[in-house]
Amino acid sequence: MGMSATVIDEDRVREMPLQKRLEFCEPILKNERDESRRWDAVWLAGEIAEIAGPKEPIFDKVADLMVWILENDDNGVVKHEACFQIAARNMRKKIPNLVNSAFYDKSALVKHEAIESLGLMRAFEVENEIKVALNDPSPDVSETARFVLKRLERTRNITKEYVPSQIL
Repeated sequence: MGMSATVIDEDRVREMPLQKRLEFCEPILKNERDESRRWDAVWLAGEIAEIAGPKEPIFDKVADLMVWILENDDNGVVKHEACFQIAARNMRKKIPNLVNSAFYDKSALVKHEAIESLGLMRAFEVENEIKVALNDPSPDVSETARFVLKRLERTRNITKEYVPSQIL
């Protein structure tokens, strides 16, 4: 399980039942001014999805919350972490949202992480979209697109299943 020691959990959120944990994290993500607290809440919410698994309704609630962050948070570092959580928890229904962030977010940091996350998820179905990012004006974004396309090519014939927790 991807329990990061870098997360500051001064409220002992990890000890809460999953639904209570989500109810604790959501208002932080939507209302807290301190981006460092929002970042920790992104990670703590992402762990809920990992613990519950993709067949549980709470998994989709966490995935929707990650998209809310991508669409509404004003901090690139927090949005970067939401992209990573989407990949780390293999939230495949949110691939279109990562593609959207890869092209339309104002932050090159977020664009970079959205593209990298697509690569981690082996999102072969959006390879053509990633190719468009080769022409992004940010060298960091175009370099990430080049890197991800090379990784996708290398992983195309690997039959081993993608297990998100292996990247944590």
